Amino acid sequence: MITHDILVVGGGLSGLSAALNADPSLSLAIISRVHPLRSHSVAAQGGINAALGNNPKGRDDDWEKHAFDTIKGSDYLSDQDAAELMCREAVPTIYGLEHSGVPFSRFPGGVIAQRPFGGAGFPRTCYAADRTGLVIAHTLYEQSLRKKVKVYDEALVTKLVVENGRCVGVVIYDLATGFITPIRARAVIFATGGYGRVYFKTTNAYVNHGSGIGMAYRAGVALKDMEFVQFHPTSLYPKNILITEGARGEGGFLLNNKGYRFMADYAPSAMELAPRDIVARSIQTEVDKGNGFESEYVHLDLRHLGEKTIDKRLPSVREICIKFAGVDPVEKPIPILPAQHYSMGGIDVDVRCASSLPGFFAAGECACVSVHGANRLGGNSLLETVVFGKIAGREASNYVNGLERKDGSERTLLDEAVAEKEKVDAWMDRTSGKMAHHLLNDLKIVMSDKVGIFRTKKQLQEALDKIRAIREDYRRAFISGQCLRYSQAVVNLVEFGYMVDLTEAITLGALLREETRGSHYRIDHPKRDDANWLKHTLVSLKDGEPEVVYRPVQITKYEPQERKY
Repeated sequence: MITHDILVVGGGLSGLSAALNADPSLSLAIISRVHPLRSHSVAAQGGINAALGNNPKGRDDDWEKHAFDTIKGSDYLSDQDAAELMCREAVPTIYGLEHSGVPFSRFPGGVIAQRPFGGAGFPRTCYAADRTGLVIAHTLYEQSLRKKVKVYDEALVTKLVVENGRCVGVVIYDLATGFITPIRARAVIFATGGYGRVYFKTTNAYVNHGSGIGMAYRAGVALKDMEFVQFHPTSLYPKNILITEGARGEGGFLLNNKGYRFMADYAPSAMELAPRDIVARSIQTEVDKGNGFESEYVHLDLRHLGEKTIDKRLPSVREICIKFAGVDPVEKPIPILPAQHYSMGGIDVDVRCASSLPGFFAAGECACVSVHGANRLGGNSLLETVVFGKIAGREASNYVNGLERKDGSERTLLDEAVAEKEKVDAWMDRTSGKMAHHLLNDLKIVMSDKVGIFRTKKQLQEALDKIRAIREDYRRAFISGQCLRYSQAVVNLVEFGYMVDLTEAITLGALLREETRGSHYRIDHPKRDDANWLKHTLVSLKDGEPEVVYRPVQITKYEPQERKY
């Protein structure tokens, strides 16, 4: 049986950061559904935040101002100790990345360039043109090759294995062979990313089904603040490819069909650089009022920036627009609309990235430390991946080094693998029922129509009922084929069960939270309610049913106040 001290599940920035910062004397491996350089981290464009003070307009910036912006941007739902930790670590993290070889864009004189981003009081977003996630991922992967980190790619983890109340490994489906097999470990770190593909319109990659979050939930770990789903204001119409916030940071205008910069009506001080939840709602409101184009989108206008600036600072944006929309932003405005982008919620972990399950850690978008609260600021996600990935690697190492050298039993691990294989065999033995793509389509319709930017009690209750009906359909799932090698149907059906669980948690949390906060906008409860709802939602499985409890938000020195921009 394959055995490692630490397994890192996910080869994106959080996973690579965890692997590179784990104790090198321990046996460690990364398990990734795709090659690490195909992970969704490479799609992050705009930048990574740190209070370097390199921009002439940001000389007075410091980590405490960064923390305040993060907490205010979260609509005061972030745990302030966690936000402070991330912002304190931001500056050394950037310099560490620079010394590892990340080719950041530069200001004259050679210092790292910084641009404005939404919700920030200072221009603190470090960037590499509009390919920031890509270059950081390549750099960390190169460092992992230098350190000879073992990688099992094209392997889908299907289950966390728990024995005597401790995480002891995982079961994987090896896509290349079709085999389902266990891997034993003394500690497991999940860095499995988000769940964007439960929505129709999303900037996320096709691999982002969120199954890692669902696996932790099934293993007994609570999910935190799942009702907070970020919709990015600017995805390319009609493909929903991300158009970075950096385009607005460089001075892009949002225009309705009257040629009016409508953000003046919603956030007159910040304009296009208001936080994402506010901008996304503003765009959707303009479209709903009939001020959009073709009743679907508005324009992002970069023409006044000029070709030289666009080619230097936003080359990917220009390339994407030309290839996927037939629009050159040098000559024409970009058609954009909001699309699901990010999960503020996730696996409940503390600032050490440790969960309630001994031996199980999580970092990045799949986790909820809670640094983002009800709304994430642009530029903080890449920072979170590297900062908390590093912490997860170190803390998992400390856990293993302090653990009695006792592995999970082979019998337990093998039994779990057999159970997973029997589930797949049952799908293949059936000749009728629901196919994977039909199930996925049904779920996306529900989430997009009823759990979107604007929400009501009626819609959310209808969504919850339909999600539970879809779970019944899933029990009749089947696969029309007998080959297990590279079977996307098997992948989709394995992940789909977890997708149903996490969408139920999202919807239930949204139904119960009778207020508007950050990305969670209840039309029937349009005000923030700190007296009753300044608390985290925690959803756990109890006897097969979701149980909801609440936990106070950790407040240090930033008292909640009205959020204006």
